[in-house]
Amino acid sequence: MAVRLSEKASESSRRLFGTDGIRGVANVWPMTGELMLQLGRAVAYLIKRGHHRHRVVIGKDTRLSGYMLETALASGLCSMGVDVLLCGPLPTPAISNLTVSMRADAGAVISASHNPYDDNGIKFFSADGFKLPDEVEAEIEDLIVNDKLQHLRPTATSIGKAHRIDDAAGRYIVYVKNTFPAKLTLEGLTIVVDCGHGAAYKVAPAVFEELGAKVIVIGNSPDGKNINRGFGALHPETMCKAVKKTGANLGVALDGDADRVVVSDEQGNVVHGDAVIAICGLDLLKRKALAKRTVVATVMSNMGLDKAIEKAGGRVVRTKVGDRYVVEEMRNGGYVFGGEQSGHLVFLDSATTGDGTLAALALLSAMVQSGKPISELARCMEVFPQAQLGLQVKSKPELGSLPGVMRAIRDVEKKLGDSGRVLVRYSGTEPKVRVLVEGPGKKAVEVYAGQIAAELKRAIGA
Repeated sequence: MAVRLSEKASESSRRLFGTDGIRGVANVWPMTGELMLQLGRAVAYLIKRGHHRHRVVIGKDTRLSGYMLETALASGLCSMGVDVLLCGPLPTPAISNLTVSMRADAGAVISASHNPYDDNGIKFFSADGFKLPDEVEAEIEDLIVNDKLQHLRPTATSIGKAHRIDDAAGRYIVYVKNTFPAKLTLEGLTIVVDCGHGAAYKVAPAVFEELGAKVIVIGNSPDGKNINRGFGALHPETMCKAVKKTGANLGVALDGDADRVVVSDEQGNVVHGDAVIAICGLDLLKRKALAKRTVVATVMSNMGLDKAIEKAGGRVVRTKVGDRYVVEEMRNGGYVFGGEQSGHLVFLDSATTGDGTLAALALLSAMVQSGKPISELARCMEVFPQAQLGLQVKSKPELGSLPGVMRAIRDVEKKLGDSGRVLVRYSGTEPKVRVLVEGPGKKAVEVYAGQIAAELKRAIGA
């Protein structure tokens, strides 16, 4: 299986938005209070349609800088006559859900996800709970960069208000619990829940406890500076140690904004992200709940996922890297399930974006109904060895214009045949080219990846 992709660097030419909102060091451009105020004004301008009172839901993770940025964003929105609904620390998917359930005009999450605490970021949701499309983000940039809103200054009663939504966490807990089959229970199971000192530190443990599990919670003491530090999806070894120590049936580790999950089996071993996708996809297939018998994954997912789903009578459709592109393909193709091996799993019948807690419940549902431990379920997929290399480049020409590189790729593809694949792509955010070779043997794929990387270095290496 051969896969070749040369991504344009168009996203890197954008001044503010990247592949998942805006990110940077907090209090350094672009993550400054001044820019947050401008973002608030621009978003307010774009959503104001009709004469109703417009509202935007704002959530955040547990970073110290969240207070500063939240206040500035709310100020910008209110200055344009839009009301603000403040939810405090909550997972990204909670804000997506609340935006829809509260009939708000947009949602905003202040979070840098898995980045260190001194970074921060922001991403927006439309009224339908989906992330803003590229063209709307471009409009926001245009309004800010070209200073088009200075003349708009509502006054008197036209200025917006800010309200605190005190039951926001409870609303989200009820919503997530309702995605778990009513006929099932988690009674008798012990689950380690590692919140990474992030946005789900209160809500995630409550969800599993209220469904009957005995929950051992770690990483649930945020101090504004310890998000992702030594805990959570970035450090699954902490969860794994807790599973081994306590004899738990499962470990669940969430990242800073809890939109992705890393899982440990009952033996304290991390379950491959694609195996988690396979388990959930096969469960949906078995229940005839997988629309068009199709799972959506990115080009980074292991070949073993394709083999496992195809063996059960389904298929895998691939997209470029990024959970937003997975969702885009799902919506365009009428599919209901997809994800990334990094732990972003999207169940479109229940959610509009990745949700680590919801994904863990889907996995637990498959586990409970099968009566098998996660380690056994994970054997549904054989993980093919991969070799991945990243190379600094001085330019990003089309791969087809590099004859030496193309010869090296074709040579490897010929040797692998149908038992492997090659992926060469430019990074959308860095001056790098990435090489992935997948096949039946670890040593062989490492050699093949090195051969392609050597040709790339000769052609465009920095």
